[in-house]
Amino acid sequence: MDKHLQNYLDLLGGSKGGSKVTFITGNIKKLEDLQYILGDSIKLDNKKIDLPELQGEPEEVTIEKAKEAARQINGPVLIEDVSLCFNAFKGLPGVYIKWFVEKLGNESVSKLLDSFDDKSAYAQCIYAYCEGPSSTPITFIGRVNGTIVRPRGSQGFGWDQIFQPDGYDKTNAEMDTEERLSINARQIALMKVKQFFTENPSKLSRAKKSRRKYKK
Repeated sequence: MDKHLQNYLDLLGGSKGGSKVTFITGNIKKLEDLQYILGDSIKLDNKKIDLPELQGEPEEVTIEKAKEAARQINGPVLIEDVSLCFNAFKGLPGVYIKWFVEKLGNESVSKLLDSFDDKSAYAQCIYAYCEGPSSTPITFIGRVNGTIVRPRGSQGFGWDQIFQPDGYDKTNAEMDTEERLSINARQIALMKVKQFFTENPSKLSRAKKSRRKYKK
């Protein structure tokens, strides 16, 4: 294994026995996807905790949630915040898509665009890693462009049934795990997490000093 990648794994609590990183979720499917992408070398735990439903731009919301989660866990955390943004709605529902789907269902959410010619949208995933209560988070952003369609498929979760990535004739929910994750905004963001700390393993220990955003 590349020595820089090993350093990264060790800092995250990898094979040499450091602290676990707690992924803040109660959704086991999300944890499975995360483990699939990052592999088994990184020690991951998961915990569902109550975080404030903040308003604001997606990145700032994710940062504040990561700070609060690190305070509650009193250790390193990884926060995920996913948005589904309709271009006709200038980025809405955005971070509020979870509540739209829960209240309306995927069929009704897809119908919101019926009176618009523009059905384009983008899925955006932001991860924030916070080393601890006194640290400032580092963010990693992934985005996939696509189209909003009527619900199709039974895989995935949330709004996967109504999002069809550009260049594909399937929704996320019609793809198997390998195909779905290969073009998933979550996958793109997590690859940035791995790349950043592989290239800059010492950055993790300096996360307390300043927030760094990686959009290479």
